[in-house]
Amino acid sequence: QLHVVESGGGLVQPGGSLRLSCAVSGFNPDYYFIGWFRQAPGKEREGVACIPSNDYSPNYADSVWGRFTISTNNAKNTFYLEMNSLKPEDTAVYYCAVMGPTIRVVTMCLGAHEYNYWGQGTQVTVSS
Repeated sequence: QLHVVESGGGLVQPGGSLRLSCAVSGFNPDYYFIGWFRQAPGKEREGVACIPSNDYSPNYADSVWGRFTISTNNAKNTFYLEMNSLKPEDTAVYYCAVMGPTIRVVTMCLGAHEYNYWGQGTQVTVSS
């Protein structure tokens, strides 16, 4: 059974950094795709970053471009979201999600409706 567990959230001052981690188990990484999403109070869930098929660059929301970086370890069972230059508007619950299994080529992957496994979420608060 596939499991998704996020960690690393917390309180940080504006301009600071945080790194979120997502541990995924019970899956074959060759047939799944990973995305990070966030949801602020009163707002819809937003795609933040995701890793598409090989040979395609990660997708990022315009609001985080140049500040956030998505990556994975060599085993492709732990995924990270490095967040720099954090702003108060980045405050939200951050979710890691898994799409799959699929054999199709995925080039765009920020649509939440495509993901069928979700973690419990981790709170990120940016405030002075």
